[in-house]
Amino acid sequence: MALMVAIGLFVRRRAAHGSFVAQYFIGGRDLGGFVLAMTTVATYSSVSSFVGGPGMAFSVGFGWVYMAVVQVTAIFLVLGVFGKRVALLARRFDAVTVVDLIRARYGSDTLAALSAFVIVLFFCGTMAAQFVGGANLFATVTGYSYGTGLVLFGLVVVLYTAIGGFRAVAFTDTCCALVMMAGIVLLLSYVLHAGGGFSAILAHIRAAHPAMLTPLADGNMPVGLYFTQWLLVGICTVALPQSVVRGISYKDTHSLHRAMLIGTFVIGFMNIGVNFTGILAHGVLTGTPADYGGVDFVIPQAIVHALPPALVGFAIVGPLAASISTISGLLIVAASALVKDVFLHHAKKSGREVKPRTLRRLSTLVTAGLGTLVFLIALTPPSLIWLINMFAFGGLETAFFWVLLFGLYWRRANRLGALFSMAGGTAVYCAAQYFGLKVAGLHPIVTGITASLFLFLLGTFLGKQEGEQNRFLFFPKKG
Repeated sequence: MALMVAIGLFVRRRAAHGSFVAQYFIGGRDLGGFVLAMTTVATYSSVSSFVGGPGMAFSVGFGWVYMAVVQVTAIFLVLGVFGKRVALLARRFDAVTVVDLIRARYGSDTLAALSAFVIVLFFCGTMAAQFVGGANLFATVTGYSYGTGLVLFGLVVVLYTAIGGFRAVAFTDTCCALVMMAGIVLLLSYVLHAGGGFSAILAHIRAAHPAMLTPLADGNMPVGLYFTQWLLVGICTVALPQSVVRGISYKDTHSLHRAMLIGTFVIGFMNIGVNFTGILAHGVLTGTPADYGGVDFVIPQAIVHALPPALVGFAIVGPLAASISTISGLLIVAASALVKDVFLHHAKKSGREVKPRTLRRLSTLVTAGLGTLVFLIALTPPSLIWLINMFAFGGLETAFFWVLLFGLYWRRANRLGALFSMAGGTAVYCAAQYFGLKVAGLHPIVTGITASLFLFLLGTFLGKQEGEQNRFLFFPKKG
């Protein structure tokens, strides 16, 4: 944690010359392939990936691993589908955020403001889940209180993100991703050793929980759950703003291609490894998740039972790194939505000049303020952080999937369709979640993403087409 703060201070002092906004919010557009891969992976891999997910694998069995393996495609998809297109357009329009691109494509300040609101709303939910997960892990493993863990790592991440901006986030994410991989290897090896080896653990599972070896897990992993989770944590993740913005930040095409390969390998290693470890924890823990306080406490208890005390501190760094990296990545994008997409845009529109010094202070204060707000929310922790995380994922995907996909690749897409899709689709998704509405037993993401598609097409055919100049800038005529 001291290293994270040191990196933030170093980046702040060594910031390159040029636009403060570009430096603070996208790192000056010069990230290399390795750092791009690691920061994308680290932001995507939240604490629920290391705590809630493996806890569910402990409860359900190998079916959870089969479902979760779709996440291996996430980095390849987001950088492959949007990476180069977003980078080229961002340089053409001098865009710094995803909202900048949406405003340029659809020519609507209303849509841009709605986009910023949706980002901040769902990001706060996701960040709260990360704070809670990290603090619970810290408290369970160390014996200190939940509040102590929350203060220790929560305020640190807010501090270095506010100080160093996107570049500090990218560098610290790289450190966190490396630590995550080391933590998985450490925990997996000790769980195997404590359980008497892979064969012994598997024999125990076969005798005590035979359904855990089957894909459907005796009805606990229905086909509908596979389908919706593959949408939620696989295909639709291409539109998550915190991932798409990485496409604005890389240096060149070689860096993009390198990041796609490295990122796919790293996220596959971490995702499969940590969920696999959750299943193998049966060799260490003999009770049910309820005996340990719920699925969120399975991995912390496995760490306590399997590792010698001298190594426990090293083991919790991996999951804490996942929490820290996700919070910092979301925090900087949420701050950019408020500072760049709302305040700065309207200041320029009204003809007011914002001095660089004022902008620097405002960006730091807004970042710190958002982080502090989420920290205060986390003081009263909700349960089942993976459900909170999945809810926020679904909301962001419903709001942005068709708006970005059609906006970047369909000439006819227009602002009315985008407004209908984002506002209506998100409202339908939240209502389905609140009232527990599930069509054919499927997760509300299916209802939300389908409603969002229908509303986009409806608005597109009812609304007027954007001007020829707008379409030409995004879809230049060949020849």
